[in-house]
Amino acid sequence: MESEVKNSTENAESSSKRSRLKWWLQLSLYGFFIVAGQSVATLLGRLYFNNGGKSKWIATLVQVVGFPVLLPFQWPSNNITNPSSMINLASVYLVLGILVAGDCMLYSIGLQYLPVTTYSLTCATQLGFISLFSYFINRQKFTPYIVNSLVLLTISSVLLVFQSGSGDSNKMSRRKYVIGFICTLGASAGAALLLSLTQLAFQKIIKRENIRAVIDMVVYQCLVASVVVVIGIFASGDWKKVRGEMEVYRSGKLSYIMNLVWTSVSWQVFVVGVVGLVFKVSSLFSNLIITLGLPVAPILAVVFLHDRLTGLKAVALLLAMWGSFSYIYQHYLDDLKIKEKQTMITSNDGDAKVTRIVNQSG
Repeated sequence: MESEVKNSTENAESSSKRSRLKWWLQLSLYGFFIVAGQSVATLLGRLYFNNGGKSKWIATLVQVVGFPVLLPFQWPSNNITNPSSMINLASVYLVLGILVAGDCMLYSIGLQYLPVTTYSLTCATQLGFISLFSYFINRQKFTPYIVNSLVLLTISSVLLVFQSGSGDSNKMSRRKYVIGFICTLGASAGAALLLSLTQLAFQKIIKRENIRAVIDMVVYQCLVASVVVVIGIFASGDWKKVRGEMEVYRSGKLSYIMNLVWTSVSWQVFVVGVVGLVFKVSSLFSNLIITLGLPVAPILAVVFLHDRLTGLKAVALLLAMWGSFSYIYQHYLDDLKIKEKQTMITSNDGDAKVTRIVNQSG
């Protein structure tokens, strides 16, 4: 009898290890999507403005309009949804889609007026905002390591205020630099709010634990955002300027088209990674990976776009990385606690089975 219990416990532990390995593989894949998509899309977005692109609406549209590439992954589902749930889901997608459109516009303005290095480092403030929103919306607790991370990221952002935007991959006045900084800061706060609301939607309304739920969230919120941005393009008259913009684009018409296409695809890869991590872990962890990937774009910008990595930027970058690693360590400690609880539960279950068998045989 005891051998049967032992075998059962070993099988349970083996199954738990396989599940854990699968979980980490999925997290690694989503994390790669975030870092690769974010870095490539940011550089392509900067190239769009550097080569003569001027439309903030077009730069915003490419961030959301690439969702059709995900349609093949919306395989049929056997889930039966009642009408009230459909209304709730539609409301979630509508609200989040509108917020996404506004947030992407702020990011476009920030990327137009800031060099990639300053833009990316300012985006690191998103981790601080997500901590605050997660505290109030998702009941995330503050720990000393999280507080340390927030302080470092705040100091990192403050240093960038004193950094001039001249001599980088763009040439902007001090006024536009400040506008770009404020818009990027606002966009980071908006993105943090979006992540917290997305996590809340998964917990309270969607309540589905599969990849289809992730794809649905990305596709439908991007569909709504695309409609909002297209309305903005026609209302602002930017649609009339596209042909002229294509004609004067420094790298040529084909380069113009390819830039917009691949920027759009890159942002979709990024969004899938973001929503995937929100679904698998939390909005806080998703934003953590976003922050960890931020230093990649500035390094690539220094190499390919000839941005300057000044002393202030270098210090800000180091502080941002230090803050991020502090956050990672907190998640590491949380993971250890979860493993200890699982081990105790498994051990207690095994002891309980042995006791029951001994009592029955007695």
